[in-house]
Amino acid sequence: MNRLPSIVRQHIAGLRLLLVFTVVCGIVYPIVMTGIAQVAFPKQANGSMVSYHGRVVGSSLLCQEFVYPNGAPMPQYFQPRPSYAIPSPTPKDDYGCDPTYSAASNLGPNNPVLVKAIKQRQEQIAAFDHVKISQIPADAVTASGSGLDPDISPQNADIQVDRVAAARHVSPAAIMALVRQYTQGRVLGFLGEPRVDVLTLNIALDEKYPVR
Repeated sequence: MNRLPSIVRQHIAGLRLLLVFTVVCGIVYPIVMTGIAQVAFPKQANGSMVSYHGRVVGSSLLCQEFVYPNGAPMPQYFQPRPSYAIPSPTPKDDYGCDPTYSAASNLGPNNPVLVKAIKQRQEQIAAFDHVKISQIPADAVTASGSGLDPDISPQNADIQVDRVAAARHVSPAAIMALVRQYTQGRVLGFLGEPRVDVLTLNIALDEKYPVR
């Protein structure tokens, strides 16, 4: 080996290091971390999947649309934030929250397209939930940065309570109690904002107050 030119020996040493780090970082480390995750945090490691009657219906990390085949929102369910996570061209029956296409609108707050969209959503929500536009919180008319945020604010959930209660023929107080049960506080008590996971809340609605 010592008879080889210096530059060749340096390349051989570099290739050895590459091989060692490839095995350690590309094989050993992922296997060890995957094993630890599966033992310590199996639900999170597998995508925080949510099951209903033994069937996986979604993930608590991703939003989901609750609409009819024509895209109209279903009144018996709480509705998520608007979503720009839609492929282009848009496939039939794809109205947002597409997990294969995370995206934001990239429109600034003064962009006329966004301003027009917000006004249209305000009018639609006011008519759908029978509330005043002044009662509609910002997250009800704007999408999240990823377009896949599964949570809405408690204020957003509150304006939907009467509509869901009427559609399920139960008292608003009963629906409000369920909303409070599924409202999560700030992480560690100070990070982020209180939030309501729409998917798990809607599953709870179907279990406790099925549509007749």
